[in-house]
Amino acid sequence: MRATLQRPRNAALVVLVGAALTVGGALFFEHGLGYVPCKLCLTERVPYYLAILLAPLAYVVPGRGGRLILGLIALVLLYGAGLGVYHAGAEWGFWPGPSDCGGGSGAGPADVGDFLKDLAFKQTVDCTKAAWRFLGVSLAGWNALLAFLLASIAGSAAVSK
Repeated sequence: MRATLQRPRNAALVVLVGAALTVGGALFFEHGLGYVPCKLCLTERVPYYLAILLAPLAYVVPGRGGRLILGLIALVLLYGAGLGVYHAGAEWGFWPGPSDCGGGSGAGPADVGDFLKDLAFKQTVDCTKAAWRFLGVSLAGWNALLAFLLASIAGSAAVSK
């Protein structure tokens, strides 16, 4: 199985499917189950979006070019794994989370009146509180594991001959 995943086209396909399923799972939790993502949750999706865009290119570009794209995907997903570790660590209280984490909204309101109006319509989410855990691991922790796994697959295929 390992030799199969080291083939660039196979690795690109696995990364594409894995990234799409991961984003799909996040969207299911958000829209299907009603979990409101925090700012970090939304930021953690960006590496997957990039992987989804780059993996088909890695699939069709032959030879060294495809491996180079897989290497780029691996770096992007390693960054995503780092975001997941940071987020999970903030949830466990190992370090502080971002001070501006509040449900993924952009810039804050201009004045107190706007802030009070926003409270009526926006649900703020604290990045340091895990909304859901499975086997003791939060969604941020699972994200870190999945991003690292996909980065490993892409990186391994990138350096294989």
